[in-house]
Amino acid sequence: MRVILYLILLIALQSCATKKDTRKQLLPDGIQSATEERYEIVGNQKKLLTKKEMVFTKNGRIKSSKTVDASGKIVQETKKKLWFVEEIYPDKEKLYRKTRWKPNQRERISTYEKKRDKASESIYHYNKDGTIAKIVDNLKSFETQYFYYSDNELTKIVTKDKEGNVIDEVMISCTEKDEKGTCLKQTRTSAQKKYKEEVLFTPVYGGDRILLLY
Repeated sequence: MRVILYLILLIALQSCATKKDTRKQLLPDGIQSATEERYEIVGNQKKLLTKKEMVFTKNGRIKSSKTVDASGKIVQETKKKLWFVEEIYPDKEKLYRKTRWKPNQRERISTYEKKRDKASESIYHYNKDGTIAKIVDNLKSFETQYFYYSDNELTKIVTKDKEGNVIDEVMISCTEKDEKGTCLKQTRTSAQKKYKEEVLFTPVYGGDRILLLY
């Protein structure tokens, strides 16, 4: 009986300690599922890159997801398990993503092959409201991404190499929101890479009818 109670307490603590995916993405409470479409913009033309479907748990974590390319071919699927997230790919071995809480608003997020061989590792630093402050690659490139916000919106992501040199700067603008404050249409522009992307986000709030603000 004591062992069962200890496991329940451990699971509860882990659930509370890890950051909510909804807060990371500036999404409101109560979201049940969502679809995210990414398009490359070239001139007046846009080309579908990926389409991602997500299902959320009641406490704001992604329960499962499926990403497909423009032809409908599956690129990645994820499934949330008790202690890790399973990442499934069509052309390579699945990965196991583990999140470990660290003090001072940080998490170590690592992926493993066959649950043993480490494939990637990043340290996520968070702001007090649960949004991402920066992501530091801790295994391969050692690059750092810095996230900037204004009026509860993500406005810029700056990527620097391990020497501190800026290698990319993506300007982000939300052009359409619903009444809950969720960004439905977003543009991302990189002057360095001469690249522009449009992100369309379609949330489901459990039957509520949501009106567009602009």
